[in-house]
Amino acid sequence: MKNIVKPYKKEFDYSYTSGASVTIELLKTKPELVEAVYIHTSFNQPDKIESLCARSNVPCCINDTMFKKINQKENSYVLGIFKKTASKIAKNESNVVLVNPADMGNLGTVIRTLVGFNIKNLVIINPAADIWNPKTIRASMGSFFHINFQHYECIDDYLKAFPNHQKFTFMLSGEMELYPGNIPKPQLFSLIFGNEATGLDENYKIIGTAIKIPQAATIDSLNLGVAVAVGVYLFTFDS
Repeated sequence: MKNIVKPYKKEFDYSYTSGASVTIELLKTKPELVEAVYIHTSFNQPDKIESLCARSNVPCCINDTMFKKINQKENSYVLGIFKKTASKIAKNESNVVLVNPADMGNLGTVIRTLVGFNIKNLVIINPAADIWNPKTIRASMGSFFHINFQHYECIDDYLKAFPNHQKFTFMLSGEMELYPGNIPKPQLFSLIFGNEATGLDENYKIIGTAIKIPQAATIDSLNLGVAVAVGVYLFTFDS
């Protein structure tokens, strides 16, 4: 059994799932990537996880010390170790683009939202929060294992790679208000969202259609995860 006991670092070629539900999703969807699974003695329902491990010949054992060594949360009693692999998004499918997302919790929430609305392609413009970090994966509630994602160093590189997608930039200064009944329906679209703190600068208006989500003036802006949820829902489900 591979004895990896170090707290996660971005440069590692592996990452962790922290928690039973996320680890179960990993075992169900990507068992070929799993190096090992550890279960804490405080976990009272190990049978399902042990069964999934046995089905895919994944090493599994009870090991409380492992949780202490990698600084797992006290309420996390299942740990999966899995290999990082290259990912690439499909050019014939719509996608969401996050420009410089900084918060791992928000990033994980966005991933969960995309999978919930059947968008499986995520583009990330660097610099950005670490999508492989266990905090991101845990926030995604296992949806991480259902998406394809790809990083680009700048928005121009992405635009050159996806010329056939109609681009929609979500901005507080957007000229087109987003509401049911007013949603474009292109065959391929890219929904582009900015950083949690700064959003998209005015230069993004020339990229495509600048969209504004109407909101009360009592707040500065919507949370990134909420904005993505509103945009993706209306673009995928509005009649």
